[in-house]
Amino acid sequence: MNGGAVTLRLRYVAGVSPAKWLRVWSERRPDLPLEAVRVEQHAQLDELRAGDADVAFVRLPVDQDGLHAIELWDELGVAVLPKDHPFAEAESLTLGELADEPLAPVQPDSGMTVELVAAGTGYALLPQGVARLHSRRDVVAVPVADAEPTRIALVWRVERDDDDIQEFVGIVRGRRAASSRGAASDEPTLSPAKAAKLAAAERRAAERSAAGRSGTAKSGQRAPRSGQGAKQRHRRRGR
Repeated sequence: MNGGAVTLRLRYVAGVSPAKWLRVWSERRPDLPLEAVRVEQHAQLDELRAGDADVAFVRLPVDQDGLHAIELWDELGVAVLPKDHPFAEAESLTLGELADEPLAPVQPDSGMTVELVAAGTGYALLPQGVARLHSRRDVVAVPVADAEPTRIALVWRVERDDDDIQEFVGIVRGRRAASSRGAASDEPTLSPAKAAKLAAAERRAAERSAAGRSGTAKSGQRAPRSGQGAKQRHRRRGR
């Protein structure tokens, strides 16, 4: 690790659920704990640029100068509405349908924005994951069919591109533990038991093949037939 650090420091915005990657990391790298902290979107790069974080899940767009970035997935936009709003029962909405509706004041803390929606100040247009995180009984989230999707990316500093970072990148991209850097879809590694079973089967097949070649080489003829089929042929020949 750079500078003798003893943890890998991850930051992520609301709407990202890193639990599955944290679990894989803890199994694969018990020697290097991973510290994961959620940050608000307006400050999503602050700690990374300051050197107080090593890697981050961010919501694009961001200034990517001096950063490596891998775009991961798009997020559906939803309208968060008070539960008693006339559109609350709609299966989906369009931006045109929402054009005359007041917007709730956008807060740096998305949870506070949803709080203002619940108070009746207007609706909020949020990524679905953020709305889900701040779900509550007095609001609903309705998909907005023509809302511009947002995108989540994994970013890290160019000067911090080392083996530990690349191993975390590999986990996020689904690489196996034995995969080489940059290979996103390697074949899974066989367990020792399966490998031994496969080797034994291949060995038996090789022995049978070798025995067959040896018998043919000695006689120069086909191996003698036996069994019921051979008896029937013998009878036909008067034997």
